Amino acid sequence: QVQLVESGGGLVQAGGSLRLSCAASGLTFSDYSMGWFRQAPGEEREFVAAIDWNDDWTYYGASAEGRFSISRDDAENTVYLRVNSLKAEDTAVYSCAAVHRKKPSSSPTSYDYWGLGTQVTVSS
Repeated sequence: QVQLVESGGGLVQAGGSLRLSCAASGLTFSDYSMGWFRQAPGEEREFVAAIDWNDDWTYYGASAEGRFSISRDDAENTVYLRVNSLKAEDTAVYSCAAVHRKKPSSSPTSYDYWGLGTQVTVSS
């Protein structure tokens, strides 16, 4: 059974930083491209960042604005999202997703598996 479990969210002041983690199990992690998405209350799910399974090519959404950084550790079956210079509008549930042996996409429907998410709340 595939599981993606996010952690690292919390309450942080504007301007602060967090490192989100997504631990995967039940799959061959190195065969999966990984993505991060976020969803604020009343908003649609938004693409944040993704990293390719094969060459670690990275891809960022407009919301990343150079403040976010995605990385992966295949030995630990974990993908990370470093978020810097947080703003109140970054408040959302951040979820990771996995897609098997495909170039990562910004479309949520292209992913095979999802985690439940971790809440990030930025106070101004």
